[in-house]
Amino acid sequence: MATVLVTGGAGYIGSHTIIELLESGYDVISVDNFVNSSAETYEQISKVCEKDFGHYPVDLCNKQDLKTIFDSNTIDGVIHFAALKAVGESVEQPSRYYRNNITGMLNLLDLCLEYKVKQFIFSSSCSVYGNVTELPVTESTAMAAAQSPYAYTKQVGERLLSDILGGTSVSNISLRYFNPAGAHPSGEIGESPINKALNLIPVITEFAAKKRNSLTIHGNDYDTRDGTCVRDYIHVVDLAKAHVLALQFLEKSEQGLTEIINLGIGDGVTVLEAINAFEKVASMNINYEIGPRREGDVVSIFADKTKASELLGWQPQFGISDIMSTAWKWEQKRTSEH
Repeated sequence: MATVLVTGGAGYIGSHTIIELLESGYDVISVDNFVNSSAETYEQISKVCEKDFGHYPVDLCNKQDLKTIFDSNTIDGVIHFAALKAVGESVEQPSRYYRNNITGMLNLLDLCLEYKVKQFIFSSSCSVYGNVTELPVTESTAMAAAQSPYAYTKQVGERLLSDILGGTSVSNISLRYFNPAGAHPSGEIGESPINKALNLIPVITEFAAKKRNSLTIHGNDYDTRDGTCVRDYIHVVDLAKAHVLALQFLEKSEQGLTEIINLGIGDGVTVLEAINAFEKVASMNINYEIGPRREGDVVSIFADKTKASELLGWQPQFGISDIMSTAWKWEQKRTSEH
């Protein structure tokens, strides 16, 4: 079977994707600098899969260190997750985000060409669309101005793919995720950032587990059905499986193919609806507060998933209730261990 390099493999989506790759028979090697993840995640992956795999503590911005991995392994495909990803933090620390997300990807693409990697999958984001005027969002929806430096690094990442890999034999897909959430059904692995979680679902579960003193909804005066922002929450396992399908699609396709594919369940959920879904699953009431709008937040966005379905044969299996139940199971495990 092919050998796949997964960058950011100790991170949230990367770790779940390694599980799906290993269970699909791929050989996996991973790199992570652990700036917002833990090496313990690799042990959790091996526990779930009962398989070992190679991993290296490497920062993509160090090209020489990265090169040694390409020197010592025959890499067929790359799935590139490694990036800083907090919208608010990117507004506060733009130079850090540009340096990390863009330099790291440049180094990786250079080495993919040098070592004749066949497939490249980029972890992009629905944030590349900016504030959209029409819903649902399709792949042909025009990119508006990026609402944060983080979002801009994803726009640049897609441009790097087309400029650097365009006209070469490296087939590539940009997967534009909507809002990944939930945890592995085994309860052994889930979202566990080193830095403070900013995404809604872990904020809810941490508040419910009494790790936070308050839960603030950032604005309830938006032009949506209940005044709170609308997002398309996709279960992380559905998302991980899509990466395996994307890789298999590229393996069967002609060399040099380039595609952009949305990954979302095609349905919008408001912040209040998400909280209500958690309350039902966990049988508890959440006492939230209403705060001011947050800089960089898009009002409403959800996907048209037709292309993912037609091209990859991908169909999401989990909805918002599954997302909440698996996230809560994982949060309870984390809480009991610390």
